[in-house]
Amino acid sequence: MHYNYLTLSKTGKSLYKVKGSKHFGYAIHVKTAEDIQERLNEIKEEHHSARHVCYAWRLGADKEQYRANDDGEPSNSAGKPILGQIEKYDLTNVLIAVVRYFGGTKLGVGGLIDAYRTAADMAIEDATIIERQLMAHFTIHFGYDRMSDVMRIIRTNGWESMNQDFRDTCTVDVVVLPENQDQVPGSFEAFSGVEAKLVGIF
Repeated sequence: MHYNYLTLSKTGKSLYKVKGSKHFGYAIHVKTAEDIQERLNEIKEEHHSARHVCYAWRLGADKEQYRANDDGEPSNSAGKPILGQIEKYDLTNVLIAVVRYFGGTKLGVGGLIDAYRTAADMAIEDATIIERQLMAHFTIHFGYDRMSDVMRIIRTNGWESMNQDFRDTCTVDVVVLPENQDQVPGSFEAFSGVEAKLVGIF
């Protein structure tokens, strides 16, 4: 099971003005539903006086998890055009949000669709699109007494390791191809006090 997919490595931002209304766009790489909610909360806090924070997101290499939200705008005038831009660039693991400040002149449904689509497109253009391979991500928890064993197994298997934390307790993140994910917990079965937990496949 080898999947390559397109996503973002750098957050993109935009500002689109039309008839006095301002549309602030954000194109953000996300991995989980928790990531999405956290980033939306940050945007809403930054723009606490805005009436509308509309967005769309898509998750997973299969691109089957997605949502579009109009946040009080007329039905399908905001979230759907934003989602359309995600589909246009064939992106996944991505959140696109557009914050609107009303400028006093109504845009109409057609004008809203164009404004949200344009702000989303500009934010994606400002971001960096990259190709990634779907990988299984694990976090390995262990005590200091098992550090040499854990690191030896990681080296022996040629797994990519990152985010090493050797403070109170020890943790190391490793990533492997999805078809090899069963090897990770199996490699540590003989060692007490070592737990390999699958974080997700993304």
